Amino acid sequence: MDAGFTAEQDGIRRSLRELLRKRCGPEELRAALDTPAGHAPALWAALADQLGLPGLALPEAYGGIGCSVTELALAAEGSGRALAPSPLLATCVLAAPLILALGTDTQRAALLPRIADGTLTAALAVPGAALATALALTGTGDGDWAGGGRAGGVQARRAGDVWRLYGQVDQVLDGHSAQLLLVAAHTGGFARSRTLLFLVTGDAAGLVRIRQTALDATRPQARVQLRDVEAELLGAEDGSEVLAALSAVGDTAAAVLACEAVGAADHALERTVEYVKQREQFGRAIGSFQAVKHRLADVYVQVQAARSAAYFAAWATAHGEQVGGLALAQALEALRGAAAEGIQLHGGIGFTWEHEAHLYFKRAAGDELLFGPVHRLRAHAADAAHLFDQGREVAV
Repeated sequence: MDAGFTAEQDGIRRSLRELLRKRCGPEELRAALDTPAGHAPALWAALADQLGLPGLALPEAYGGIGCSVTELALAAEGSGRALAPSPLLATCVLAAPLILALGTDTQRAALLPRIADGTLTAALAVPGAALATALALTGTGDGDWAGGGRAGGVQARRAGDVWRLYGQVDQVLDGHSAQLLLVAAHTGGFARSRTLLFLVTGDAAGLVRIRQTALDATRPQARVQLRDVEAELLGAEDGSEVLAALSAVGDTAAAVLACEAVGAADHALERTVEYVKQREQFGRAIGSFQAVKHRLADVYVQVQAARSAAYFAAWATAHGEQVGGLALAQALEALRGAAAEGIQLHGGIGFTWEHEAHLYFKRAAGDELLFGPVHRLRAHAADAAHLFDQGREVAV
């Protein structure tokens, strides 16, 4: 692994940071969160038109730029610094790779160019609170999360040449505003049980979408109800590749999320350091006190370690290795620590709604609820690596 950035990667990071500095300050962020969509369409259009961000990791054959996951992760780091409200995670990290991996030639040609130019947003709908399990981040992702032939989840049945879906999904990132939904549904009963992915347009008859109040307002979520909704099957009907594709996307998403969390943690630390240099107590800046220095030094070490792990995960994902879950665990822990110390060291102002410190803490807590928790990310990685198998054999 080459630890240095290429000229292209440096250009992506620099251009994105400059654009977000101009277009996504604290005031713009709060204004975007109060809109029905929960993000700023104008900002998304600028990211698409000026940087080509939606198509960064899509092949050139489908209108993308043709970069790897590494470049997408580095872009996410810049997005995380500003907590930029955009469909980047739901559309480009979760949905687009699934369409690319599983879709037919016709589906790819119809959907991916529109995603690449920013005119089509998409979301992945996984039943219950099983997103981390479906993506094989905290479990094996064997498919029971989709309903398993029992009540609950989303059920799919075929009527002639048409598939119809019935059920409810409670936590869908950007599900209220996405123009296209990728819905994981169970079909086949007990005899031929399998999990398939279906395409549902945002204006489909029988589709009800309600934005929910989320802990992290910068990641808007929706409850999606499917009441006998017509859907199009994504890819082949046997579903043999669905779980493997979800697992691969899960590792990629974890690497991207790790870089995003590192960006957020780094910004939270920067703001805290800036504040303790200005805030005076007992006639001197509080940043000059040894206890404050030690606490911030601990946060700095944690953030830098998380950055190293996140960069390696982004590189490894593009080279066929799966270490995203471990990197995500370390990054979420670093973000939680940086945000918590930021709130504490800002004193009274750090607890106010007007200050942005609480947004970073909620990002850490919200991501851990969606994609963790941290101890399960690490436990699953240890199980996948058979880390404790030898010890168990000796004990027997």
